Amino acid sequence: VTLIPRGNSRGLTWFTPGEDQGLISRSQLLAQIIGTLGGRAAEQIVFGTAEVTTAASGDLQRVTSIARQMVTRYGMSNIGPIALETQGNGQVFLGSGMASSSEYADDVANRIDEQVCQ
Repeated sequence: VTLIPRGNSRGLTWFTPGEDQGLISRSQLLAQIIGTLGGRAAEQIVFGTAEVTTAASGDLQRVTSIARQMVTRYGMSNIGPIALETQGNGQVFLGSGMASSSEYADDVANRIDEQVCQ
């Protein structure tokens, strides 16, 4: 992990892979999540939970994206080894996906949310 100051954010977390990452294991994805949350953890230690800042917003978005992909694309959850979304599904690009319905039932969507939050 490399921390580089950028603009008003005061820092940016970059992961520098030692080799080409063709396949990424579950433990590697979890390590990325843990490393990415380091900035927020440091803020909580320094400023206290009541005074955390918005600096980690990009990190939180990245962590949420990784966790969601683990559940919906890679089958790395208790829901089972199924792909519930494709790479483009759920992405808003030039208006596509804004009004589309999901490919699964509401109870499955609730299970996805529960797994992502774990």
